[in-house]
Amino acid sequence: MHNELNNISIVKSSQQGKVRDIYDLGDELLLVTSDRISAFDVVFPNLIPDKGKVLNGISAHFFKETQDLAPNHFITDIVKDYPVELHPYKDYLQGRSMLVKKTRVIPFECIVRGYISGSAWKEYQRTATVGGMMIAEDMQQSQIFPKPLFTPSTKATEGHDLNISYREMLSHMDEWIARELKDKSIALYNYAHDLLKKSGIIVADTKFEFGSIGSQIILIDECLTPDSSRFWDLESYQIGESPQSYDKQYIRDFLSQSGWNKQPPAPTLPDEIVHKTREKYLNIYKIITGKEII
Repeated sequence: MHNELNNISIVKSSQQGKVRDIYDLGDELLLVTSDRISAFDVVFPNLIPDKGKVLNGISAHFFKETQDLAPNHFITDIVKDYPVELHPYKDYLQGRSMLVKKTRVIPFECIVRGYISGSAWKEYQRTATVGGMMIAEDMQQSQIFPKPLFTPSTKATEGHDLNISYREMLSHMDEWIARELKDKSIALYNYAHDLLKKSGIIVADTKFEFGSIGSQIILIDECLTPDSSRFWDLESYQIGESPQSYDKQYIRDFLSQSGWNKQPPAPTLPDEIVHKTREKYLNIYKIITGKEII
């Protein structure tokens, strides 16, 4: 389907990311979210059925809900409102695509951490720092920070993203842009954390990406999905343990114990892992949107 869409007259160019296919339509982009899954920056041969619809649907939901907190690139996810040349592909595009404004991408990932986990926990164990910041408290795994931390990373086109300090990020851009990225990211995280806690979900951490149109900073890419966030089950949450999750951590944990060296090529995932991952993604979709995938 990627090649078929490339042949449409209004598509000027396209690129295939780890999970998303991006089609340049001029002033707008068509984002199509596949069922591909990546972990440790490697794409796996298996597809996770309906994963693309889950990510697209959750992003669309939060883009609509948070536009007052942070303007974003979302235009529509209704195929009949797309350019007419795309209508013949409705069956493929419906539910897994959105039309967005084209922006100039700011090449940093804006990570907000409310709880200590993942690479932050590993860094803290080594150096008592998170994102290069000294942590005064004596912390245990999965513990909540006194206030959310902003820990950006570089956005690598190839290889691994690198965690950097906010101070390092400041050296790459005007201070007002860095402050805007930090403030908007923390505001979005706090909104999602408070909202989903009422539904029994802890948003442990998440990442955002931004672009610019003129002097306006705009939220882009995806928003509060299980690919870009850690969603924990509030009921089973305990400090000192890695909580039950509704996100990609399930696959990361499996791979870490599998003996794979985290270098390409990726191994084929067992059917049980694919099935359980799909289940987790469908569950968080229903909790967040109140709907089932059609």
